[in-house]
Amino acid sequence: MRARQRFDFIDLFAGVGGMRLGLEAAGGRCVFTSEWNPYSRKTYEENFGAGHGIVGDIRDVREDAVPEHDLLAAGFPCQPFSIAGVSKKNSLGRPHGFLCETQGTLFFDVARILAKRRPRAFLLENVKNLATHDRGRTFEVIRRTLAEKLGYRVHWRVIDARTVVPQHRERVFIVGFREDTAFSFDDVKLPDAGPRMKAALHPEDGSEAPEPRFTEGPQARVAAKYTLSDKLWDYLQAYAAKHKAAGNGFGFGLVGPDDVARTLSARYYKDGSEILVRQRGRNPRRLTPRECARIMGFDAAGRAPFRIPVSNTQAYKQFGNAVVPGVVGAIAAAMVPTLAAPAG
Repeated sequence: MRARQRFDFIDLFAGVGGMRLGLEAAGGRCVFTSEWNPYSRKTYEENFGAGHGIVGDIRDVREDAVPEHDLLAAGFPCQPFSIAGVSKKNSLGRPHGFLCETQGTLFFDVARILAKRRPRAFLLENVKNLATHDRGRTFEVIRRTLAEKLGYRVHWRVIDARTVVPQHRERVFIVGFREDTAFSFDDVKLPDAGPRMKAALHPEDGSEAPEPRFTEGPQARVAAKYTLSDKLWDYLQAYAAKHKAAGNGFGFGLVGPDDVARTLSARYYKDGSEILVRQRGRNPRRLTPRECARIMGFDAAGRAPFRIPVSNTQAYKQFGNAVVPGVVGAIAAAMVPTLAAPAG
């Protein structure tokens, strides 16, 4: 029997582990994790265990403290870049000249680790607008740093996760290899059609075990607290009508079991307006955090339910900022021929 293939990866800006779930499904082993937010670290540890531990702010970590790895994974936040040639030193010392253009941004920390450790590959994720931010200049700085200054072969594509989860979720994925490879995003295998909201919504018919924090009663119906108050529902309808009259597209999004939702965002905790679930004879309701875990693909067949140890507000923020594991897994599977090494 052929030895199982494996690759080691590091998980930067890890959030609650969307990248990790996808990479582990493709045969990866996580050897280092960094996440600055204490609430996200709590959720991450609850689901993945202490293991190698979670480092906080990556800006406080020296490159030589990061272990050797085959793949660097990072869903780094998008920030405006500093002017090239900036001379300000950070706490880790003045950067090499080829990193000056990205100093002061969190992408800088990705670049300095790539420069030091030279992993075989990387997988980066960001919002779709990264490709057009500042008239494309931000993305060009990133591409030039990765390709021309660090010497990686770079591929990128905007992927909508709607064929994997029941929401429109367009994100840009950037893949790079240290050497020439046959990798192509055309080889990333994603389903032709995705699930609908009924795959994520609580069935409310007793077929699901009650989860007291989110559902109640023997039928496991969604707790009443998730239904919008008359005041909030009236406000959202008036707000939508106002913008419709002005010719704008702002407003709430109503979904039922057969629909595909809008993008779940980190602001969902405010009013839930982008994804509201229709209810017969009642005001619509927000998704529960459990439904958010499902709409993001964190709850999947064959895997224990994702643990949610934080408040609803923090959970909404975490899932709204997360990466869809199924998309990461599909990309990683296409990368494995170059990444994998026989397990020791």
